[in-house]
Amino acid sequence: MRALISVSDKTGIVEFAKDLVSLGVEIISTGGTYSKLKEAGVKAIEISELTGFPECLDGRVKTLHPAVHAGLLAMRSNPSHMKQLADLEIETIDIVVVNLYPFKATILKDDVTRGEAVENIDIGGPTMLRSAAKNYQDVAVVVDPRDYEKVLTELKEQKEVSLDTKFYLMQKVFMHTSSYDTMIADYLKKERNDKELPETLTMTFEKVQDMRYGENPHQAAAFYREIGKKKGSITDAVQLNGKELSFNNINDTNGALELLKEFTEPTVVACKHGNPCGVGSADTIFEAWQKAFAADKVSIYGGIVVLNREVTLELALEMKNVFLEVIVAPSYEKEALEVFQTKKNVRVLELKDIEIPQNEDAYDLKKVNGGLIVQTIDSKLLNEDELSVVTDRVPTEKEMDDMRFAWRVVKFVKSNGIALAKNKQTVGIGPGQVNRVWATIQSIEHAVELIDDKATEGAVLASDAFFPFDDCVEAAHKAGITAIIQPGGSIRDEDSIKKCNEYGIAMVFTGMRHFKH
Repeated sequence: MRALISVSDKTGIVEFAKDLVSLGVEIISTGGTYSKLKEAGVKAIEISELTGFPECLDGRVKTLHPAVHAGLLAMRSNPSHMKQLADLEIETIDIVVVNLYPFKATILKDDVTRGEAVENIDIGGPTMLRSAAKNYQDVAVVVDPRDYEKVLTELKEQKEVSLDTKFYLMQKVFMHTSSYDTMIADYLKKERNDKELPETLTMTFEKVQDMRYGENPHQAAAFYREIGKKKGSITDAVQLNGKELSFNNINDTNGALELLKEFTEPTVVACKHGNPCGVGSADTIFEAWQKAFAADKVSIYGGIVVLNREVTLELALEMKNVFLEVIVAPSYEKEALEVFQTKKNVRVLELKDIEIPQNEDAYDLKKVNGGLIVQTIDSKLLNEDELSVVTDRVPTEKEMDDMRFAWRVVKFVKSNGIALAKNKQTVGIGPGQVNRVWATIQSIEHAVELIDDKATEGAVLASDAFFPFDDCVEAAHKAGITAIIQPGGSIRDEDSIKKCNEYGIAMVFTGMRHFKH
């Protein structure tokens, strides 16, 4: 029995090779792997001795040879194959242990050049893996050091690797090579600054953790991260306290973080079930928390809170009195963290680059039965040059500030969505209704019920899409709302404008909608 070993990740390879030799396996190796085995006293022959051809082109060509691939691809049950091997004086190779050039580690370096990246595209490695995996009935191909023990156990107990294990190893090979090729294709797309949605879409992710369950206990789930530098994303966060993050924790926290990134001033976002329930901006993060909490003291219970400033001891003492699932901030005072650590279940995350926005060319993916719908993320907010006041009354500077605040919030409210705001604080949010007037009425009712019966007086209203009728304006007037910001574009815009003029409400069109389904 012969094994070909050529690995970039040399974890455990010396011990594995020694065990193979003790079982009577002849080792063939290449380059740095051969040197490492030789230094460790492992008997091995160099690939050039097998092929009768020296490595060349700085090691670019060493395993691309019939003596290697015929030995891998020959089907032992096919007499013709075996006769040809005998005629060519080529011996079979029964075990392949290969992992690939460190392309991922290379492209993650800060100063990597295109030349370095391209030089770390492995050619011989994937070719050997694919040859061996195609002939899995006869060849055990190992790409993951975690499988060394499994292979050794079967060799020791059964004198061979079982067919079932070989099939399992084959699957891992093609998962590994497909991920590797996808990384290369993705790097090249970014290097070319290619903005087009591709004709075929391949993506690769690395598992961060398995989860106890998904949205519901009967659903299996796992958390994966994109390969690459994703600063400012939940995958980059460090958990400092609490239980393991759940599927719903991660989903809701991601939504809260994306809204938080719209703000530069001290801001706190409270989120529940993927929708913001309280948002506040102020001169200090403590005041911002007070606003976000006061906006909806009911829904924040068991919710997610994200902050874009350091959490102080004073703030931690206030927050600890509220049951929260997840807290995310760029940093924590030592004493503040100690406060949270007295509550073993609250998940406390540190995200140093919390303000960094997602790349505007990133994909937003939604799985549908039998397919996938893909779009670039909603990275725009509004174009100030396209804002137009469409009513007789022009909004005051304060109203405009509040409308910009409310517009940031409503962008992340599930459609049909309405956000009411006053003094850079949400006072009512109406998410996910099947018609817009229901969302408006719901936001007003929430404001009155959760804050006070004067909460909406002097507030502004933001709508994620246009008003199809003037009924939303009617409801806003009854609540004492003084200004409205919405995309415009309905064939019945004039009805809403006329009603605003009748009631002295200022209305601004953005020319941009923010559906979030």
